[in-house]
Amino acid sequence: MKRLVLSLVAAASLAGAAVPAFAQGPRPSDWQPLAQRQDQIEHRIDDGVRSGQLTRREARSLHDQFRSLLRLEDRYRHDGMNPRERADLERRYDALADRVRFEKHDGQFRR
Repeated sequence: MKRLVLSLVAAASLAGAAVPAFAQGPRPSDWQPLAQRQDQIEHRIDDGVRSGQLTRREARSLHDQFRSLLRLEDRYRHDGMNPRERADLERRYDALADRVRFEKHDGQFRR
């Protein structure tokens, strides 16, 4: 009986420790190609414009930042993109995706 209780407690503690790791899930930048991330971000901006969740000013700023990232990526790819440059792009795309999410849900609507 004592063994059964100890093994149940051990199993429960292992399961409890694994839950936070699964709750985080993979970040989009960990597995999505850059082209797919670009398409998603551009689609989310356009969707925000169509739905009115983004003001014209917000959309213009987000599109400008997006185009700036595309130019930076072109410069990186010109000589061959190294891991540091790829990580930099991933970080910048993460920041842009976060900004799109924030701007779409900040309570400002286009009339």
